[in-house]
Amino acid sequence: MSVQANESQVKFYHENGYFLPKQQLFSQEKMSLLNQIFEEQLAAKGSKLSDELDTPHFRDERLLEFLLSKEVLDLVEPFIGPNIGLFSSHFICKDPYVGRATPWHEDSAYWKGRADHFDYITTVWLALDRSNQENGCMRVIPGTHKNGFSEYEAVDSQVHTFGSQIKNVDESQAVSFVLEPGQCSLHDSRIIHGAEANNSPYRRCGYTMRYFSTDIKITSLDVNGDPFKIWLARGENLAGNHFVNV
Repeated sequence: MSVQANESQVKFYHENGYFLPKQQLFSQEKMSLLNQIFEEQLAAKGSKLSDELDTPHFRDERLLEFLLSKEVLDLVEPFIGPNIGLFSSHFICKDPYVGRATPWHEDSAYWKGRADHFDYITTVWLALDRSNQENGCMRVIPGTHKNGFSEYEAVDSQVHTFGSQIKNVDESQAVSFVLEPGQCSLHDSRIIHGAEANNSPYRRCGYTMRYFSTDIKITSLDVNGDPFKIWLARGENLAGNHFVNV
């Protein structure tokens, strides 16, 4: 049975910018396959760091079985509507002791010029490993998805996954996303979030699956000259986007 949010949970998400369903998203069989695909991607990464495995579904189309599945689309639909585009996915793995911190940021701040608005973009963060405060779980600042773009300052990209962070974040308001393997979280693309470094002996790996309402026009698809592919996951192509499967 698919995980589906009720009316009060959808209201909480729109007010706070996140939702934590405490249920398994996929079957154990599907999770085993997803873990296998991740381990293959990890083995093939070469000199890349484990937190740099972006858009793995471009390289392995087996991941589309997860990204376009009924389980995840049924979860996402109450939050962004029935017309859903697949925007991206990313394996984010913080290795024991050396996993870099993720500075406070808004996902949408990195997409300026790539979409005409950011009102209905959500990320599903699926835990492959246990994720908690000890190994650097994700944290969010509730309600900050309503604030618009924040002011950023430079940080050391050797010890952070990005080279900039939001200034003057009140960390006392942070909510930690503690997840067991197979559980997931959802967060609005505009919410302020980040994660501490992993200084523990326990790996922390997640798979992010990102979706948008198709009334959003994706206006720029090339990244460093390489084509960036998006899929129509469910419903209608309202804004006339260039989906690879349309």
